[in-house]
Amino acid sequence: MTTKSGSPVLASSPAPESTDEHVLDMRFPSSPRGARLARRVTATRLANWGVPYGTDAHDAVVLIVAELTANAVRHGHVPGRDFRLRVEMPAGVSTVRIEVSDTRAERLPRFPPASECTHGEEGGRGLLLVAKLATRSGWQPRLEGPGKTVWAERKIE
Repeated sequence: MTTKSGSPVLASSPAPESTDEHVLDMRFPSSPRGARLARRVTATRLANWGVPYGTDAHDAVVLIVAELTANAVRHGHVPGRDFRLRVEMPAGVSTVRIEVSDTRAERLPRFPPASECTHGEEGGRGLLLVAKLATRSGWQPRLEGPGKTVWAERKIE
């Protein structure tokens, strides 16, 4: 869905009741522009939540979001379907959870061990990078319909 100017309309959850609970839950167009916007929105929200720009934690979370959303666009794209980004930083917990859901169920992610990285390949290092930056990562079937949710958690220190 787009506005009259052609800009995408993004759905967002309402602001949380508690200021201690931080949740970003939005749908984005399954396009490079949507992935780029998801990364920028996440960077801004993290800064607003007290994870400053330029810190290792901020940069790692933004890079994880960039890789997972790029993969959703490249490998999980279904024409006419958006991808969903959810970033949570619960109160009293020093972990950020990132979830990216797409509607393509037959292409499942595989988090490779570090030993599988070959220097001559041009692509295929995104999930390796996520696995290195995240405290934990994985995937699960999407709860609200066909597809999958790829997730990662990163400690904020």
